[in-house]
Amino acid sequence: MERNYKTQMEAARKGIITPEMKIVAKKEYRTEEEIREWVAKGQVAICANKNHKCLDPEGVGSMLRTKINVNLGVSRDCKDYDVEMKKVQAAVDMGAEAIMDLSSHGDTIPFRRKLTTECPAMIGTVPVYDSVIHYQRDLATLTARDLIDVVRLHAEDGVDFVTLHCGITRHTIDQIKKHKRKMNIVSRGGSLIFAWMCMTGNENPFYEYYDEILDICREYDVTISLGDACRPGCLADAGDVCQIEELVRLGELTKRAWEKDVQVMVEGPGHMPMDQIEANMKIQQSICMGAPFYVLGPLVTDIAPGYDHITSAIGGAIAAASGAAFLCYVTPAEHLALPNVDDVKQGIIASKIAAHAADIAKKIPHAMDRDNKMGDARRTFDWEGQWAVSIDPETAKAIRDSRAPEHDDTCSMCGKFCAVRSMNKALEGEYIDIL
Repeated sequence: MERNYKTQMEAARKGIITPEMKIVAKKEYRTEEEIREWVAKGQVAICANKNHKCLDPEGVGSMLRTKINVNLGVSRDCKDYDVEMKKVQAAVDMGAEAIMDLSSHGDTIPFRRKLTTECPAMIGTVPVYDSVIHYQRDLATLTARDLIDVVRLHAEDGVDFVTLHCGITRHTIDQIKKHKRKMNIVSRGGSLIFAWMCMTGNENPFYEYYDEILDICREYDVTISLGDACRPGCLADAGDVCQIEELVRLGELTKRAWEKDVQVMVEGPGHMPMDQIEANMKIQQSICMGAPFYVLGPLVTDIAPGYDHITSAIGGAIAAASGAAFLCYVTPAEHLALPNVDDVKQGIIASKIAAHAADIAKKIPHAMDRDNKMGDARRTFDWEGQWAVSIDPETAKAIRDSRAPEHDDTCSMCGKFCAVRSMNKALEGEYIDIL
């Protein structure tokens, strides 16, 4: 049946509850009307390209469960698409809600189309990465039209959200030179647009032709993820003039997108000291009028290469508890290499822990159900029950099996000194044998 609306936002504003809204409402233990109202206001985005037929819809918003995005894709040094598909499957199996294809080598079209025809997770891309690869021409030779046409190609291919660095302009060039950031621009897409403006002398096409891009997104119901080109790449650059001024511009662009019924997510930091994270989330919510905030980390220290999935999870938990809606995972390979399958797994687990902890803090409906089941299972030494509610049951079971205790109602750390065992026996009036 032909739908009488272009986008989820248009439907919501017309009072229409879409099939996607019904699915999201059921997943979130919310009413369909609540979801419709939040989508109408732009506070929830349901990233659902009309050409992504196998999508299992999710809602992204601070009042819903915190969602996880997984970055992957080939590079010149690591170009095995079969390995990337293994990462995709691992991510879906572990409950990641979104996959971003950041491929920067080879023929990217088949892989992208395979994702949008087979993968039930939301699919995101950064079209500017693909532009050089698609045309097989150096950046400076690309025209504004070339860059915009790649956005349309990705929309036609069924991509649910596109990251576009619309918020930096030629004025940003002067700012970066004047304010002498320690890490300059660390956003790959942001640096490409910055370099293109420097080499061509032209304005950022994603800013100059923003209305045309909105028309493309409206046609296919693609959500714009407004990229933060000036996100801080180290603690020293957090909250500086470049970051905040871009955020103000992203707020203006959010409003313009909503005027055309195009859904928006706003991207955020980056690297940031813990004590600044909550304030940064609140500033974004105010400037961008409650649009879902999508953050990379934030990483709360710069000195832990190899462990940045942990530094990211610390910041991500604080960010999500303070209003961020969407966490981009960070793996142990961050800053070092393209992540392998195990890195992907570690990054997802760390992000899911952060998201779950934040959901409990925000009192998201039923967020603590699994924790309550874990408490019951631990009290009764129900090991299978514990695996059933674990984020990573395979690892938990493997650790226990590798150091199995003599008695099943203990672990090899405490043995018969186990507090749970002693309390169970004491409350039942039983003799407590230790030796």
